[in-house]
Amino acid sequence: MASTSQRRPRLLAAGVAALSIVVSLLAAPGVAAAPTGTAAGTAAGGPTAVAAPAAACGDGADALVTGSQSSGFTATYRGRTVYQGQYYINAIWEALGALNPSRTSQEKVSVMASAWIGNNTINLPSHTSFEVCGTMDTGNVSGRGAIQAIGVRNVSIPNLNMTGAPYFGMRFADVHGLHLGQINLRMSGGLGIRFERDLPGSTDVRMDNVYVSGTGNHGVETWNVDGLRIGTITARNVAYAGLLLNNTRNATIGTVDGENVATGTGYATFRMANTNGPGITVDRVRSRGGGRGVFCVSNSRGARINSVDLASNGNNSILIENCSDITIAGGTVNGGGEVRLAARTEFPNNRNINITLRVDNTSVRESPCGENTNWYLSGNGSRNIC
Repeated sequence: MASTSQRRPRLLAAGVAALSIVVSLLAAPGVAAAPTGTAAGTAAGGPTAVAAPAAACGDGADALVTGSQSSGFTATYRGRTVYQGQYYINAIWEALGALNPSRTSQEKVSVMASAWIGNNTINLPSHTSFEVCGTMDTGNVSGRGAIQAIGVRNVSIPNLNMTGAPYFGMRFADVHGLHLGQINLRMSGGLGIRFERDLPGSTDVRMDNVYVSGTGNHGVETWNVDGLRIGTITARNVAYAGLLLNNTRNATIGTVDGENVATGTGYATFRMANTNGPGITVDRVRSRGGGRGVFCVSNSRGARINSVDLASNGNNSILIENCSDITIAGGTVNGGGEVRLAARTEFPNNRNINITLRVDNTSVRESPCGENTNWYLSGNGSRNIC
């Protein structure tokens, strides 16, 4: 049952936040829609393709949660009222509980209302689409996500607006066939999205556009994922990594974009660690300020970053430490910490590292020498390489 502590005077602010988030989403990097009448990614001057219109949040819902703290909340399932009362979290739970328990394809819950869920967790079962079109303000349950899916398949979260400081905004493990669409996490603490380390791994995971800010930990952290597709991760004022891949393989990532990420720490806008890879392709990493820009460590392998745009990072712009078969195929580093290849004794030395890069106003250093390191450098940065 819901805790009565969920009734607190934060709900008016949550309603206001819903409007502000809609406005900010339009301006947030990585969440802009394709131009009207063209498919996203269509080259200029190329053939025109009419893009299928994206479904509006709430369209096609089997269950709806509506209302407000002042008027109360209503949950309906295919027109039938399944809850009416003062508790937002109860309305959400009842909407999920009303879905056909024998379904073999997705049914959809759309939460149109904005409020605080209290110190509670929403568990998503298999074959469920769940979205929050209002703004969900969150409490904190130690070790758990405000929204989580564990040991399930065929789950999607097409739209989500979340605020608060949960332990995890979203938590996943042993999930197969997961789609996260337009995700907007405006946090005041906690960790944004977490795939668990010590539970079975996940497969076939897709994230379209994730905007995450204000976490006291990582923005997005994966463990034990095989088969990952990401469009854009945009991280702002995140305490640790923007995107951290651990023991994740066969991943295709568009853009990782960080500003003031990992300030004063050893983390990075984009980090690979704990035997991550192989099969990792990233189109672009952009990083401004904060800590490191790109960091590969702890026997990670098999990754290609097509382009980097790094400036004024407070720690290493790039650090590759005990990694193998890593390519940075182009881009620029301007100012900030040095570009460094390093190694610790507990892991094998760097091997098969290929870096093509323009480096200005900072240094490039390789120590100790790796095995089969290939540098293709330009710019005014000083060099101390093998």
